[in-house]
Amino acid sequence: MALLDDFHQVMVVMGNIAFVPNMLNLVNYLQGTMHMGISSSSTTVTNFIGAACGFALLGAFLSDSYITRFKTILIFGPVDFLGYALLALQAHLPSLHPSDCDMNGQQNNCEQVHGFNSALLYIALYTTALGEGCVRASLPSLGGDQFDDKDPVELQLKTSFFNWFTFGISLGGFIGLTLVVWIENNKGWDIGFGVSALAILLGVLAVASGVSFYRNQIPKGSPLTRIVQVFVAAFKNRKLVLPENVNQLQHNCEDMDIIEVLPHTKGFKFLDKASINHGDTGTWSCTVTQVEETKIVLRMLPILISTVLGYLPTPVLLTFTVQQGSTMNTKLGKIHISPATLFVIPVIFQMVILVIYDQFIVPFARRITGYVGGITNLQRVGIGFAASALATCVAALVERKRKNIVEEHGLEDFETGVPMSVFWLALQFFLLGIVDVTSFVGLLEFFNGEASRGMKSIGTAIFWCVLGLASLLGTFLVDMVNKATRHGASGRGWLEGANLNKSHLDWFYWLVTILELVALFNYMYWARRYVYRHDPRIPQELTEIDDKDSSKTKDVVAI
Repeated sequence: MALLDDFHQVMVVMGNIAFVPNMLNLVNYLQGTMHMGISSSSTTVTNFIGAACGFALLGAFLSDSYITRFKTILIFGPVDFLGYALLALQAHLPSLHPSDCDMNGQQNNCEQVHGFNSALLYIALYTTALGEGCVRASLPSLGGDQFDDKDPVELQLKTSFFNWFTFGISLGGFIGLTLVVWIENNKGWDIGFGVSALAILLGVLAVASGVSFYRNQIPKGSPLTRIVQVFVAAFKNRKLVLPENVNQLQHNCEDMDIIEVLPHTKGFKFLDKASINHGDTGTWSCTVTQVEETKIVLRMLPILISTVLGYLPTPVLLTFTVQQGSTMNTKLGKIHISPATLFVIPVIFQMVILVIYDQFIVPFARRITGYVGGITNLQRVGIGFAASALATCVAALVERKRKNIVEEHGLEDFETGVPMSVFWLALQFFLLGIVDVTSFVGLLEFFNGEASRGMKSIGTAIFWCVLGLASLLGTFLVDMVNKATRHGASGRGWLEGANLNKSHLDWFYWLVTILELVALFNYMYWARRYVYRHDPRIPQELTEIDDKDSSKTKDVVAI
């Protein structure tokens, strides 16, 4: 098991050496090399993140339905490599990107990327997004497949696995933010993208070398097809009467090739009609397991929607904070610190707190609450959303201070040189680290754990879709705010143009803070009503309590 984790973790680390720094530093590439404006570069990045998360659905569908998670990684890992290689090629050849220019002194002469070069840029970005998304959908599920949920010891190890999986993401991000970002800013974007491509290639080779060690979940057909069949059968049987005894429903036959048998649960009675047993009449019906798979997805929908709203500030802060930092004093003594490198602050915090959380906090909280993870996954997510609201509030205050300094020194027409240390942004970075330690891990484990065994990759893809939809929602919000605020005297929206000093980013941050508080209360409403599929408390086999009453646990537990 330990050797297998090593192969798996190498891919996690290598993948994030490439993805994390480029996700955060890409906005500087688009502005500095491709000469895009503030909002266009920001929305391009959020669309790229959204696409990567959206493509996770494709990877999940393929790995759950037709090919194993292991093969999905082997197929789409090279696609990820190809995307970075195209980015490196475009950055290397002068004919494939706009000519260099002085963004301050010759702003009107700076030509934005267009035509064939623009098409090549988007092809490279979305090729990367395709490979990245499909690999990300399969990696956590492949790791989760190595643990047996029916074994109490392995169940605890599985909870620890997701903490260490996130640690691998943070470690890869730390290496990328210190190495890849420095290379891109000092040695050239072509070399930086090339190093990223090499990291992906090494990760794929590491996973491939563990081929003989993995427990592979063999696909049993498309889970999406099974869900559609349930709705069709339920509609056809809508006029029939449900039998009072659930044993009369269509249960799984002994010769059925299924991954997991799911018991009948209450709720969504209209779907139960899909499993009405028609006997030997030849009329087609679904099994109880198929119906229960569909119920699982429907029960998670309110959590999915509410967490998309709750995650909105994260992609917004990731992009605009880097743009804020690019206008400020980036010196630490004689060393220039890239704004994207500041993300090392939350990454280091994530790695430290994840180790402390897994080794000390969880065992301590477990003894108090009785939950396997110390607290439930949805409680952990809620803590992160509260930190997210605080992060946007802090970001608004810092941006207001930055704008005051700009006005005092008459720097409205300049894009850099604001005499304010970039380390003023450290607190909002720190709070983003709390969001990743809590909401990121909590959601990943929640969607993966609640999904049935035949839909694990779909469950992981739903998690990435939360991040992707939040990024796309951020793009939509920026566009809508610009349109709604364009009627002013200047004719400019809050976030339009290439000069952040003329924008109203602080007002935008306050708007996002209000939206996040509304999203937090909405999330709490649905989270309190969610009923877990598996009891999140410690199995009786692992407790030392002899009290008979303590062994009487419910089948399902609300948060």
